[in-house]
Amino acid sequence: MLGGAAEPCGADAADVAIGRKVQFLASPDSYQEHPRQVEVIETHFSWVFLTESRAYKLKKPVHGEGFDFRSIESRRRNAQAELRLNRRLAPDVYLGAVPLVLKADGQLSIGGPGRPVDWLVKMVRLDADCMFDRRLARRDWHYAEIEGLAYRLAKFFATARRARLSAPQLQRRITAELRSTLAAFHAARATPAPEPITRRLNAFMTRRAALFRRRIQEHRLMDGHGDLRPEHVYLRDLPKIIDCLEFRADLRQLDPINEISYLALECRRLGGARIEDHLLRRYRDRTGDVPPRELVRFYEALNALIRARIAIRHLTEPGTRTAREWTARAAGYLAIATRATRLLAPRRARRSSGEPDRPSPDRGQALNPA
Repeated sequence: MLGGAAEPCGADAADVAIGRKVQFLASPDSYQEHPRQVEVIETHFSWVFLTESRAYKLKKPVHGEGFDFRSIESRRRNAQAELRLNRRLAPDVYLGAVPLVLKADGQLSIGGPGRPVDWLVKMVRLDADCMFDRRLARRDWHYAEIEGLAYRLAKFFATARRARLSAPQLQRRITAELRSTLAAFHAARATPAPEPITRRLNAFMTRRAALFRRRIQEHRLMDGHGDLRPEHVYLRDLPKIIDCLEFRADLRQLDPINEISYLALECRRLGGARIEDHLLRRYRDRTGDVPPRELVRFYEALNALIRARIAIRHLTEPGTRTAREWTARAAGYLAIATRATRLLAPRRARRSSGEPDRPSPDRGQALNPA
């Protein structure tokens, strides 16, 4: 997850104003396929233009922690990286990087002769109703489909390029995530504060340092997806996983158990409670890796904490959800993280504190911004 917000910045001297590009790409007349209409979606880092059968993504000229899209060349390189990395899990979706050019007559064109002033990632448009988050919300999915997804992910985790990360680097990265979360909650003056969760996670990392070292020595960490959520999974026929975190290689260097726990966390929140078991079983069968259950719970808690931080940061951003909705979502994630971290304590400590060995159903606390 990104620690800093994207910031607009000065334009490349050879560039064309972003407003002109967006206006051009929003017009059906700009496309060779002559669509009836173009749907425009704005995200934090991109503009996406949807025709009936294609999607075109244009990166904004912004910069933030770990990325810089201010120049045309940086956006070209990023478009190429997005193609290369996303074709690992969705090869038939990502069609190519297409230049947006300024022709000799001063008009913009998608491809063709002229001076490139930006780059578009051209994709097949997928049916939004088949994205996994929507299917989970509708209770419209089957375990046979989950097995197909689990098999595809297990193969990817087994064959992905291994990450070069030392144990101290991994610990510093996780510690930075915990500090960033505490800072976000303190800045928002939101309660309850997540200090008990971060203390338990830090204690587990110290107590089980040998476990994290062994995961690295066994070359388990890999260059993964980095943002493996249900809304990035197309669940129809052969599963396709899109929208990896292409511009932060450091945040893709992950333990596969981290990625599995993240996807399972979001699936469980949307009603898919047993999906984690299928994902882990297929992963174990394909790789021979049998991670201890407490490692799964550690990453579940860490990811829930990060998602709570993201929800809290949305309190200061414009959008369609209210502050009450964001605080409720953060509270739900904190409840999940609290439950998971309680299971990380040594069994003797859990018994002496009266905590059960098994989690009780989530009830969540009210989360109140001051």
